[in-house]
Amino acid sequence: MSRPIVAVVGRPNVGKSTLFNRIIGRRVAIVEDLPGITRDRLYHPVEWRGREFVAIDTGGLILNETDPLTLQVKAQAELAMSEADVIVFVADAADGMTSTDLELADILRTSERPVLLAVNKTDNPKLQLNASEFYAMGLNNLHTISAAHGHGVADLLDDVIDHLPEWTQEEEEEEGAIRLAIVGRPNVGKSSLLNAILGEERVIVSPLPGTTRDTIDTLFEYENEKLVLLDTAGIRRNIKIQGTVEYYMAMRARAALERSNVGVVVLDASAGVCDGDKRVAGFAHDAGRACIIVVNKWDLVDPGILPANGRRRPDRAKIEKFTEHFRNECPFLHYAPLVFVSAHERYGVAYTLETAIHATQNHSHRIPTGELNRIMREAVERRPLNDHGRTFKVYYAVMPSVQPPTILLFCNDNNMLHFSYKRYLENQLRESYPLEGTPVRIEARKIVNKDKEEN
Repeated sequence: MSRPIVAVVGRPNVGKSTLFNRIIGRRVAIVEDLPGITRDRLYHPVEWRGREFVAIDTGGLILNETDPLTLQVKAQAELAMSEADVIVFVADAADGMTSTDLELADILRTSERPVLLAVNKTDNPKLQLNASEFYAMGLNNLHTISAAHGHGVADLLDDVIDHLPEWTQEEEEEEGAIRLAIVGRPNVGKSSLLNAILGEERVIVSPLPGTTRDTIDTLFEYENEKLVLLDTAGIRRNIKIQGTVEYYMAMRARAALERSNVGVVVLDASAGVCDGDKRVAGFAHDAGRACIIVVNKWDLVDPGILPANGRRRPDRAKIEKFTEHFRNECPFLHYAPLVFVSAHERYGVAYTLETAIHATQNHSHRIPTGELNRIMREAVERRPLNDHGRTFKVYYAVMPSVQPPTILLFCNDNNMLHFSYKRYLENQLRESYPLEGTPVRIEARKIVNKDKEEN
């Protein structure tokens, strides 16, 4: 990223995510009174007093910990600190200064970056007085704040921008980029796919389901095309209990689909097509976005794709069998291409991006009105639709919008246009135009008086 970066770090449950949400002005990071909720690092642009920077929220740092997942959280925070221009070290006034705080302060003092100490939860005069003990850390830039209520945050941000390096770029790099939302049920390899695409450990990968909890946005370039990857939390069963972590994880995954150009639905090839996969695929379809199906862990089904000599020979019979199985289980996604990959071995990763870009282009494809009317007229003449002696008539067709391509038919009776005939008309369009990877919406509007309408 070219904008200055500010990393928010500290031990678990001191209010880093609450401060992060306060700084960016919206609830992006999940906040709950449990340690370890934030695991991956989150990026978000911020503007304060005319200065722009990128804020990073990190997982809580626990020193001398041997748990593999905790070590990865620590590594994510260390990566954030290494790329930051300013570090905001958050401590908890209610807990007082702990040994972990002192150890973190020792580490931060050795960095060459400015470190601002934000003593959080100073919600009353007594806690503000207690905050004075944190001067013992040897960090001069101390601020007493209440991230939950906003007290002192403005002064902290004033100090942040005073320490930022100059940045003169006027336009956001992400403008005009294709947004890919990586969705799927837990533990199908979404984060592994993102890391394979980027070629780095951008997000935490663990065999434990539910490792990713927030939506992660990552900007990069592929073949001169700007892309943004949105790695989302695994969508479990339909969570209906508001206020739970799982509920917010599912809501944010669905929100990521809403703000994306293409939904990348990831499946576990070794598990086949599960009910959870169908549910996630349904979310992608209902969002009306372009869609591709990434069948991950294909090396477990077809070991022949990774022979010792490096020549890859996929088993076409296995691919065709899985494709037929998916089409039978998810007929509503008949338009979505399947890509068979192994994120762990980086097999099929480039083709995934090419397919997603192609689907995004088709999602914006507009059919000329003259051609659209010709195709619809010939389709209706070839296969007339009759109901109780009445014949379905299409007077003319228009395409009022794209993303997804939407067709509006002006007809004699809109109630006659049932689902199967819509699918027939859609197939006629797909035979003539490149619409792979995008849904097509076909709606009908009844004309009461045709002659009056034409006049």
